[in-house]
Amino acid sequence: MDSPSAVVLAGGEGSRLRPLTRHRPKPLLPAATTPILEHVFDQLLEAGVTEITVVVGYGRNRVQAYFGPTYRNVPLTYVTQEQQLGSGHALLAAESEIEGTALVVNGDQIVEHGIISDVLEAHDRSSAATVGLLNRTDVASYGGVLVEDGSVTEIVENPEDERTYRFNAGVYAFEREIFDAIRDAEPRAGEQSLTDGITELLESDASVRGVVSEGLWVDSTYPWDLLDVSFDLFEAGIVDGTQAANVASSATIHERAVVREPVVIAPDCEIGAGAVVGPYACLGENVTVGSNAVVERSVVDADTRVGASATVMDCVTGVGVEIGNGTSIPGGPGDVRVGDRVFEDEDLGALLADRVIDRGGNTYVPGAIVGPEADIEAGATVRGTISEGTEVRS
Repeated sequence: MDSPSAVVLAGGEGSRLRPLTRHRPKPLLPAATTPILEHVFDQLLEAGVTEITVVVGYGRNRVQAYFGPTYRNVPLTYVTQEQQLGSGHALLAAESEIEGTALVVNGDQIVEHGIISDVLEAHDRSSAATVGLLNRTDVASYGGVLVEDGSVTEIVENPEDERTYRFNAGVYAFEREIFDAIRDAEPRAGEQSLTDGITELLESDASVRGVVSEGLWVDSTYPWDLLDVSFDLFEAGIVDGTQAANVASSATIHERAVVREPVVIAPDCEIGAGAVVGPYACLGENVTVGSNAVVERSVVDADTRVGASATVMDCVTGVGVEIGNGTSIPGGPGDVRVGDRVFEDEDLGALLADRVIDRGGNTYVPGAIVGPEADIEAGATVRGTISEGTEVRS
């Protein structure tokens, strides 16, 4: 495909990442210190994409305000998915903007550009679709694809049998047949999915190709995944965690502070005397780390303050969080409740959503989740899930 155009599906909320998605959509959550969707755009451009249509929905105004009409001189066209009724429904929202072949990717999963390039190179217009595949063992959590001689024969959501599946990387090249196929497919639970559309193509004897590739594929499904995704970006070299490469020139680091690679320290951060930052620490813009504080294996979002002598381990914060002097977040593993499920022994010290205020001297039991604008009085022990706006007294 020459000068390919892409459709990025970025309309979802990311409900399993609440409370971080209470005020912004999942594609704007940070991977290291950069929004997930920005990483998606970067990888598309590396693969040679020259036009991008973005399907927005939940939090669409924030997405459009953040990126504007272009990204690195590539034009962005926005279309709105008024209701979030599945990935196929999202693609239908962009139908009027698509001429010819379309590359389709998810806006909340980071896929290395080599996988995208392989799909583009493998696709030709004699096929209705080409699907990017990976050799991975964890297909049961996402989607499995059966392939014979380069042709897809079946797509199975959450497969549990013993057949040899490839992992569906969520990277597709589609001809216009996909739109009618999505409409013709029987909705499940009121949603129209891309995979059901592809199954409809297969049942009509259309050609669907599968190309097996290699490269980084990461997704943040649950809060602790934001830590793993950020660290995977370090390991893959998509984020260079060396101090020289990833400490912004406007950051202020005291001469008696210690920075342990890999780290990312964004513009206008301030690190005080005796503080230790890293390894695997990601500090967003305008983060302050007080004297003698420790921040390790954490994603600390913009405008957050870590007080003097605080310890922050395996932690994810939203924006504008205040962690008081002497507070201890000792790190995971811990049991984390997400909705009605409890996930055991996850490496999450705590999640503090947007504008949480911690007054200092508090201790967090691993797995604690604190909702937006909660106020934690000094000397408390914080455990479990704290709802939005709650005042916690010691």
